[in-house]
Amino acid sequence: MSSRIHPTAIVDPKAELDSSVEVGPYSIVGPHVAIDAGTVVGPHVVIEGHTTVGKNNKFFQFCSIGAAPQDKKWAGEPTRLEIGDGNTIREFVTMNLGTAQDEGVTRLGDDNWISAYVHLAHDCQVGSHTIFSNNAQLAGHVHVGDWAILSGYCGVHQFCKIGAHAFIGMYTSLTQDVPPFVLVSGNPAEAHGVNIEGLKRRGFTREQINAIRAAYKTLYRSGMTLEEAKLQLAQDAAGAGEGGQHVQAMLDFLGTTTRGIVR
Repeated sequence: MSSRIHPTAIVDPKAELDSSVEVGPYSIVGPHVAIDAGTVVGPHVVIEGHTTVGKNNKFFQFCSIGAAPQDKKWAGEPTRLEIGDGNTIREFVTMNLGTAQDEGVTRLGDDNWISAYVHLAHDCQVGSHTIFSNNAQLAGHVHVGDWAILSGYCGVHQFCKIGAHAFIGMYTSLTQDVPPFVLVSGNPAEAHGVNIEGLKRRGFTREQINAIRAAYKTLYRSGMTLEEAKLQLAQDAAGAGEGGQHVQAMLDFLGTTTRGIVR
């Protein structure tokens, strides 16, 4: 056994671990798990199921990764969990396998900061560079775009979608979709503008931010119906210069929503 694996850890001989992977005391790694280079598994972590873990991830103590989905329809199908590279996964995080009723896989992208007590339920699809604060909870089949931020204790209803660069406030109860760039909070959730501070931090230009703010006003402040607003956004995207791609991203998102948007 590698010297990087603590003698009290239990790593199934069928598990595929890069030689640089570290596994801490009393952790358990199951037979269908693959972990790539540079990943550190802290003490008392359980990684099971058909789970693949990329490079340079850090799992803190007491995580439960790849357990059976909390879905009564699951009948033991060999569904999966896929975790990308460079993620920080803090204490008591739970991530479940997918189900046959969806794509059969739960996914977490790259460079995500997943704080303590976060839950990613079955079939969730989380992008890259997101931040989940303590106790943020996703029900099944939730999609979260790149750079989204979920504040502490927010809860997301199953099948909801959260667009890229969106910001979800503390204690928010989210039962509908959130378009890209939009800041929402409350119970029930309400839109409160554009996540401007986040966009500035990520290097968005003034022209890009102005185009996004104009799109937000069309969608939320113009008095138009949703269909009218979508037609206007299509026109705006064509004439918004370097901000046009971001207006188009909002429009594309609106075409995928099945639960309606917070509005």
